[in-house]
Amino acid sequence: MVRELEKYFRPGTGVTTYCPGCGEAILQGLILRAIDELKLNMDEMLFVSGIGCAAWIPSPYFNADALHTLHGRTIAFATGAKMVNPKLKVMVISGDGDLADIGGNHLIHGARRNMDMTVICANNQNYGMTGGQVCATTPEGALTMTTHQGNPFRPFDLCRLVKAAGAVYVARYAVTQPVAMVRGIKKALQTEGFTFIEALTPCPVQFGRRNKLGKPADMLKDLMSKCISEEKTETLSPEELKDKIITGEL
Repeated sequence: MVRELEKYFRPGTGVTTYCPGCGEAILQGLILRAIDELKLNMDEMLFVSGIGCAAWIPSPYFNADALHTLHGRTIAFATGAKMVNPKLKVMVISGDGDLADIGGNHLIHGARRNMDMTVICANNQNYGMTGGQVCATTPEGALTMTTHQGNPFRPFDLCRLVKAAGAVYVARYAVTQPVAMVRGIKKALQTEGFTFIEALTPCPVQFGRRNKLGKPADMLKDLMSKCISEEKTETLSPEELKDKIITGEL
């Protein structure tokens, strides 16, 4: 965390507890960078998270009001808070397991109702905190603690899912795209209605280890090589697009 952003940390919280190489520490800094550039008043914000690695991004570290809620019920709690106090700027920060698996129903209905909140989903492609189980975003064929022979199911495209449900702003960026990520978060925070950012982040300890993806630096380089813009897809063949990830405003 750069010195200028330390003012947003709750006094006494100390060093964060992410595993070595976890991209969610990067995401934590990018979220604070977006808030800092917008000059938002943290006293007028509420951060809501569930259970999982990404749920630790705002709670207990951000020096602001936070709800660290039940697994999968993040958006339900955020909806209740927004209804009670519509003046709050509500930001949900949680993982793919919490938001898309356990909380998938709340995710699509939050978008359908167009609740005024910004949702940031840290997608590390597995249940990172509880042992590395398969989840709704795990790639087909990937090894996890619960799919020893490879995941037999295709994953959700979270951005397409939420967009179809009614979200007014949808974007996907990797933590290896810091400038674009900050720009997307800022736009989401400034847009009224249900806005959604899918933040792609490596999980070296669980997902990377089981799938033999190398060291954390290797996973970051691999993520950088896979991410392309939607415009660039028009120049690539189906074979070249096979392992690519479309990022940007969707």
